[in-house]
Amino acid sequence: MITCRQTVAFAACMCVAILAHAQERSTQYPIRPIRVVIGIAPGGGLDTMTRVAAQKLSERFGQTVVVDNRPGGGTVLGADLVQLASPDGYTLLCASETLMLNGVLKRTRYDVRKAFVPIVRLTSQPYLLAVNPSLPVASVRELIAYARAKPGVLGYGTPGIGTTLHIGWERFSAMAGVDLLHVPYKGGAQALVDVLSGQIQMTITTTITAGAHLKSGKLKALAVTGPKRVPVYPDLPTVSESGLPGFELTNSYGFFAPAGTPTAIVTKVNAAVIQVMNLPETRKLLAADGAEAAPPATPEEFKDRFARDYAELEQTISGAKLSLR
Repeated sequence: MITCRQTVAFAACMCVAILAHAQERSTQYPIRPIRVVIGIAPGGGLDTMTRVAAQKLSERFGQTVVVDNRPGGGTVLGADLVQLASPDGYTLLCASETLMLNGVLKRTRYDVRKAFVPIVRLTSQPYLLAVNPSLPVASVRELIAYARAKPGVLGYGTPGIGTTLHIGWERFSAMAGVDLLHVPYKGGAQALVDVLSGQIQMTITTTITAGAHLKSGKLKALAVTGPKRVPVYPDLPTVSESGLPGFELTNSYGFFAPAGTPTAIVTKVNAAVIQVMNLPETRKLLAADGAEAAPPATPEEFKDRFARDYAELEQTISGAKLSLR
């Protein structure tokens, strides 16, 4: 007969074997294709940067890294998909700061701080405030004056209710004392299409997304939303210096994994992303679009930053009267 002691010993051996196997698989990672989910439709800055990173990671890992667009719910649909995925490193999330917003605004059924492991930031970049060329304004100051004369008429497009850009526009409206019309879409690319066609008048978009349309004259940029001008558009002023002092809006994209993903895998992805985003050809590509690789940081440092930014955003939203309809 098998004694109780033998049973315990056998169970202990099995646990050790399972842990050893898991550790071995983490060391060998990746051994099959990786899927990176993003919560917006194809096009737009997040999609573009995710694809740049995915291509470079494919080359470095020797495995296909597939970008899976899952638009809907202000990026919540994509986040939900990853949150429910196996924590094995083969389904990752690439998200903007909208992930924090969705958590603060209780748009997810879970606490995003506990549901995901922050891995690494890809980029840091400002946005452009851009309008349809038919709009008779040439600066932020003129835009504000025009909006005050026509309350509720000027429409701006965003990737969805409660997204980073929506909050940014609400701050703009409050600081400028204007009444603007919010038109939400499933992604920034769709919003830009309607600005180009004249269905709506303006949007805040990435330099990556806007570049070709600015060159063709189909879109007019009024200002950069960051704290300083960008090298790719040296003559373009910031929003703060061109009509709305104190206004800033920047963004970053980052990789996240489902909670429970092995530390060895998180560390490996972190190191690989930092390496590929700082390759000379990648940095040149980013600079051409007004972006730059995020400063290198460990997963622990990114996690701490995410927690701090989350807390600050909670305080900002709770203390402000923002219209999130």
